[in-house]
Amino acid sequence: MPEEQRPLVGVGVMIFKDGKVLLGKRKGAHGAGKFASPGGHLEHMESIEECAKRETMEECGIEIENIRFQYLYNLKNYAPKHYIHIGLMADWRSGEPKVLEPEKCESWDWYDLDNLPKPSMETTDMAMESLKTGQIFFDN
Repeated sequence: MPEEQRPLVGVGVMIFKDGKVLLGKRKGAHGAGKFASPGGHLEHMESIEECAKRETMEECGIEIENIRFQYLYNLKNYAPKHYIHIGLMADWRSGEPKVLEPEKCESWDWYDLDNLPKPSMETTDMAMESLKTGQIFFDN
């Protein structure tokens, strides 16, 4: 199998602060115009927790803590891209969200779980489904 056809590992982090969740409006590669949590690709030899902290700092300049597993998703709906997506949850530690990668995201804001912005990226939908039902494995 050619290397470009192998699934990539993506890590997304649903970050909570004062009962709200952080979401950004995406630009670029896939999911443009949709709202999603911070996240990105797991790098070679990086721990999943390190990836979550790095991506959150790189994308929006905040620190997180209490990182925990939420769900695993075999994401194929952005073909030809194929991801094994690891959904995490974390708590806000410090900093104010800022757009640090303007080519990838146009805004960050805290949203009430009962009033999330639309449209949302599929990973955001899966995170909410997992939060509501406790389901941790999605293999569509």
